[in-house]
Amino acid sequence: MSIEKLSPSRQSTTDALRAPSRRGLLQTLVSLGTVGSLGGLGAAALVGCSRDEAKSASANAPAVVKKTGDKVAFKYPDNPSFDLIYLADQLGYFEGTNTRPQYVGKIAAPQIIPLVGTGEIDFGSRMVPLVISAIASGADLKVVAAGGKTLQEAPHMKYFVRKDSGILQPKDLEGKTIGFNSFGACAEFVTKKYLRQHGVDVNKINFVVVPDEQAEQTLVTRNTDLAIIHAPFSGRADHADALVRLWSDFDLDGGLGGMAPYSAHGRFIREHPEAVRDVVTALAKAGNWVNANPEEARKLVAKRINMDLQNVDRYAYVEDLVVTEPPIEYYVDILQSEGKIPAGKVAVKDVYTNEFNPYAQAPSQPAAAKT
Repeated sequence: MSIEKLSPSRQSTTDALRAPSRRGLLQTLVSLGTVGSLGGLGAAALVGCSRDEAKSASANAPAVVKKTGDKVAFKYPDNPSFDLIYLADQLGYFEGTNTRPQYVGKIAAPQIIPLVGTGEIDFGSRMVPLVISAIASGADLKVVAAGGKTLQEAPHMKYFVRKDSGILQPKDLEGKTIGFNSFGACAEFVTKKYLRQHGVDVNKINFVVVPDEQAEQTLVTRNTDLAIIHAPFSGRADHADALVRLWSDFDLDGGLGGMAPYSAHGRFIREHPEAVRDVVTALAKAGNWVNANPEEARKLVAKRINMDLQNVDRYAYVEDLVVTEPPIEYYVDILQSEGKIPAGKVAVKDVYTNEFNPYAQAPSQPAAAKT
């Protein structure tokens, strides 16, 4: 089967996506904060993941459509977390399409965007600054759908300290150790921006990488002094007797930095535009379902990650998963001010596209109508 010819609007997006050497790009990404700060994983783990975990998914190329009716398989991590891809799959939102997820095993969070950027996996969901940094380095990827959003009652991440820590205000964190799930993402940049606004010398703070599922225990055992934990694991820390919540990211920036979008590799977009539309449509349906059924969604999360329901934090998603520019501009400005990317290196419009989202050009409809 021949792939559908792109319309001029699609051609403008896909022409902008570049395809650099995967080997050269991987070396570049390793030098960035997005990969260089993998804690114990390092570059060897990154390469190991691409060779071992993704090998069974034919990681070096996307699926090839041979004739009408063939399924397009897109490579995606199978991580112990809540994710709209898993939910869309479970709710049957890929039924009636020729597109299906092909899970390639567990991939550590800091590796996801680098592997999307090289095409080792086709889609991934991680925070905006990681995507911007990868694009600035020449990675061939683009945001195709928005993702989670921060609400006061459903924050993207929460900040915890021990009750006996004596930490009550930002200045108290100087000389302390903060644990978060990766450098180069929301936990680093939102936190540093807030702390600087309150007169804190962030150079006097020790930042270390701790996976979300381990962050509570690391804090309780005094290996860190403050833990930044994302949902759903943040709910368990809320119920820990020894801990107290200090802030949430909603307290820090009103939720502007909390969008976790879905990105796709450029080659997959160019070769399988209808599959990208299928994925984005399924994601949007799933996100709207979560917003309309938060308690049912929590039950599915609890089952997937094998956690007591009372400890599972809820999620909220951008309506219809339509990407807007303020969250992207927020991080472009931060990355430029932090000296991570040169001024003008990445334009906001180069980071995302809504052209594959069928709800982007029409008013939002109730979730039940999007079936």
